[in-house]
Amino acid sequence: MNASFYSERARIGGTLVWYWSICARQVWLMGRGIEPEPKDESLALGRLIDRNSYARERHQVAFGDNKFDFVLGADGEMVVCEVKKSSRAERSARLQLAHYLYDLRKAGVEARGILMFPTEKKRVEVVLTDELAAELDSVYAGIEALVRKDAPPAAESCKYCRKCAYSEYCWG
Repeated sequence: MNASFYSERARIGGTLVWYWSICARQVWLMGRGIEPEPKDESLALGRLIDRNSYARERHQVAFGDNKFDFVLGADGEMVVCEVKKSSRAERSARLQLAHYLYDLRKAGVEARGILMFPTEKKRVEVVLTDELAAELDSVYAGIEALVRKDAPPAAESCKYCRKCAYSEYCWG
């Protein structure tokens, strides 16, 4: 099937932005609608941590193609929170949360973000700067170009492969 079949722009949500810094092959697969193994142990653990951490907060707030883990209101300010099981991929998590803030800004809503790593008792504030918005514009262009390719990039082993829910598409 050729790339012209995909005349519609890729639906770029937070997870796709997250994958951008981790694995191009994951981006291509997810961008084409190919989902990871739903029973994957690592994904199940992430869902469990998300569900059980900050239990008093409303989880999975939908906005466009995004699902925020939860949103807080503090002194008239909106705070978007993203929960991760570890800070191992903090750069990816930062881009994902910045993407949410950017989508909100485009809709006329200013917010700041907090990355939360409950198992590490760590929090990282994320503020959408002009530089971060420009980086995201570059990420979006990269994702669009990658998803339009006829075939996925070759599988490349990296530090995230061992616990990847897409591993069967690369090494299976």
